[in-house]
Amino acid sequence: MSQSRVKGPAIFLAQFLPPKERPTSLREMTAWAGGLGYKGVQIPTWDKRIFDLDKASSSQAYCEEVIGICRDAGVELVELSTHLQGQLVAAHPAYIDMLDAFAPSAVQGDAKARAQWARSQLLKAAQASAFLGLKSHATFSGALLWHTFYPWPKRPENLIEDGFKALAELWLPILDAFDAAGVDICYELHPGEDLHDGVTFERFLAAVNDHPRVNILYDPSHFLLQQLDYLAFIDIYHDRIKSFHVKDAEFRPSGRAGVYGGYSAWIDRPGRFRSLGDGQIDFRAIFSKLTQYGYENWAILEWECCLKHPEQGAEEGVKFIADHLIRVAEHDFDDFAGGETDSAKNRRILGLGT
Repeated sequence: MSQSRVKGPAIFLAQFLPPKERPTSLREMTAWAGGLGYKGVQIPTWDKRIFDLDKASSSQAYCEEVIGICRDAGVELVELSTHLQGQLVAAHPAYIDMLDAFAPSAVQGDAKARAQWARSQLLKAAQASAFLGLKSHATFSGALLWHTFYPWPKRPENLIEDGFKALAELWLPILDAFDAAGVDICYELHPGEDLHDGVTFERFLAAVNDHPRVNILYDPSHFLLQQLDYLAFIDIYHDRIKSFHVKDAEFRPSGRAGVYGGYSAWIDRPGRFRSLGDGQIDFRAIFSKLTQYGYENWAILEWECCLKHPEQGAEEGVKFIADHLIRVAEHDFDDFAGGETDSAKNRRILGLGT
């Protein structure tokens, strides 16, 4: 029986966790996701209410417990996420106060200690992913150069080259650890990160000598907001797309603000995130291209919307993803009309005789 190459629907739990002061658990969150009809979960690693990364990196028994909890809820653990820790692997000092919230209090205010903690978190995530039998991992690249993304004042010569060289030096030991664990790192290409589009991904890939574990978490919402052709992106980079966030967005041209948004709140920006089906992204074309190129990982809802309640977004998202999965045909549609291999016949058709 034919099946969809793209698996789903799955859901990233990060945006659906209750406020920090409220107790919750992995069992509660997976039961909620499974009850809505999701088949997989992507788990953030920074909230110990639902996942203990320290324990997962050192205890196969704990990892088996996590797998069992997911199984009991009827969902599969599809990936771990270190988005917050990855952001801190490479962080410009200008952002130290704003990024402190991503790290434990013991290293806040100390850029060197914070970066060391972040790198150790990624190394633990590699080991935990291996214990859990996972093949891919979601994260951010962090940024040394983001404050220079617009070339004014004029950038010094070789600043970009030096920046990507430094970024590569920070990530190479982590990439090697993931390689030893047999797990792909999937960078979410995202404004605010040095890896935010195809060109920056290529720069980084060159700086790490085409490291095989450098891959992409494809999220078209960030490309729409940058006015990048998110369908052509799949044509170019499909070999490196190993994870997929299904997130919608819209860009509404304005006479007052553009791509940079004028420092406005999300609801007032020309480019803003929306719940699935409420934005402008052509997901039918995306699922078609990913299926065409043989993508066999999960389609994962990441919900961020400036209008809709997250519960409604999650409820609608499960059906939206399920309706976009493509059952792959087992044979060509015109097989009924013949076309079997016959070398002699082919030569006659070509006018070459037998």
